[in-house]
Amino acid sequence: MPKTKQPKPQKQETPAQRLSGIIKSCRQIMRKDKGMNGDADRLPMLTWIMFLKFLDDNEQVQAMNALLENKIYKPAINAPYRWRDWAKNTNLTGDDLLAFLDNEKITLTDGTEATGLFYYLRSLQSETGTERKDVIATVFRGVSNRMINGYLLRDVINKIDSIHFTNNEEINTLSHLYESILKEMRDASGDAGEFYTPRPVVKFMVEMLDPKVGETVLDPAAGTGGFLVEAFDYLKKQAQTNGLRSKRSRFRAGRPSRCPTCCAR
Repeated sequence: MPKTKQPKPQKQETPAQRLSGIIKSCRQIMRKDKGMNGDADRLPMLTWIMFLKFLDDNEQVQAMNALLENKIYKPAINAPYRWRDWAKNTNLTGDDLLAFLDNEKITLTDGTEATGLFYYLRSLQSETGTERKDVIATVFRGVSNRMINGYLLRDVINKIDSIHFTNNEEINTLSHLYESILKEMRDASGDAGEFYTPRPVVKFMVEMLDPKVGETVLDPAAGTGGFLVEAFDYLKKQAQTNGLRSKRSRFRAGRPSRCPTCCAR
């Protein structure tokens, strides 16, 4: 009897392959938008979109942890400006999406008037002036939407929505992809002034410095925030192992970071 061919097992896509595909698709979609002029425009767009998705994922986790500990969690962003409120609403697209982002005043689906997303985010302020709200406001004072086609923007948002920022492996992979895009931008512009420290070197340097919980960590030229993020993860493990969660460390950057995961943490 002739042997029947066994179907070849399909290789499972790795997080790096999946995320690389998502970012590549987003960049291809943005290339179709007449308001975008190269990666110098596309990367900042991707940054603020990923920032808001990461922030909402993170706030949902913190809200759940607070609930389990019978505590009240105060989110930095309220409805209808959370990612889950507007980005997951696929009916919000085209000119309506652009208006929601860019306009100072908008009309919600229930007929009430409200502030547009960017104006709302820029107005956030805490009582102390040093909380997450203040970081968000600072980030979005320097942000603008450069896409002029709301339907293409909706496609990009839908792609970013499939990234799971609660998965540490995906976050670390995304950091590598982000830095690789920055390198492409540097090489394309011929700017040799930027230097990107390889991740293994960053990890080794943090381990050698051995920061302690309660200390201040300063990176005077933060760039993408690689050293600060690595130091944060290092101290987080230290706090969990030694039961030092009540102590706080401070992280200071001498130059604003454009990395979404660093800003949101």
